[in-house]
Amino acid sequence: MDELRVLPGMDIQAVLDGAAPGSVIRFAPGEYRQKLLLRTPGLTLVGAGAEESVLVWGDYAKKIDAEGREYNTFRTWTLAVCADNINMYALSVVNDAREPAEKGQEVALSVYGDGFEMADCALRSTQDTLFLGPLPPDLIERYEGFLPDGLRQERLLSQRFTNCLIEGSVDFIFGCGAALFDGCELRSVFDGREGGFVAAPAHSREQREGFVFRRCRFTAEAAVAPGSVYLARPWRDYGLARFEGCEYAAHIAPAGFDPWLDSGRDRTARFHETPAVPGRVTWCKGE
Repeated sequence: MDELRVLPGMDIQAVLDGAAPGSVIRFAPGEYRQKLLLRTPGLTLVGAGAEESVLVWGDYAKKIDAEGREYNTFRTWTLAVCADNINMYALSVVNDAREPAEKGQEVALSVYGDGFEMADCALRSTQDTLFLGPLPPDLIERYEGFLPDGLRQERLLSQRFTNCLIEGSVDFIFGCGAALFDGCELRSVFDGREGGFVAAPAHSREQREGFVFRRCRFTAEAAVAPGSVYLARPWRDYGLARFEGCEYAAHIAPAGFDPWLDSGRDRTARFHETPAVPGRVTWCKGE
């Protein structure tokens, strides 16, 4: 197994592209400011600690590209993982655009690979911090010719996050992946707007595995108002999310879940919570 060590100032994209499958890439302490696309399977990325090794960029949805087009949510990543069996430990991925009310969505990490695992890491942004592929089928079709094919794969993908900190404000965990969050902290941040949403699942009717939050802590910055943040809202009709043995701070709205305006998705959303919490919306199944 090859082991590569990288330092701030190096071309990290070149390192990722040149690494052999199965290699370990170790990041020294420091800030790595570069937009990155990971295409080599089986890599392991290891930092010196989530507060020590930081991958950071600052793209945003309303940014204009060289062809005069807006970037759109799905081109704003700091790191996009487009390979299977990637492992990441002890580092941070950050989008520092930080003004979603004016700039639009700001993705830190996008995962389009299967068998992805992350532990003891931090993900930081505001709106749409973490995207878990695949895209919903209608967006795979809509973005043909706009997004690279590696971001438009129509297949089931699984991801796992253990003991991670994920920060954001609106829909900051979203997508169609079969993702387990085990012992993570989901921290709501104040972005200048009132209210927020943690998860926005968009799973198809056929999918039987969605987002699972197990033994997670839902926390917030001091500026986030009590009762102003919902645990989830369905981005597509059959969004699937389970909350198992979690702890909720005062910022979480008593109703727990939002139907996404007047979409009617409360009739099809598959939201579950155990143990059941009194006062939750009737369309969340408590156990």
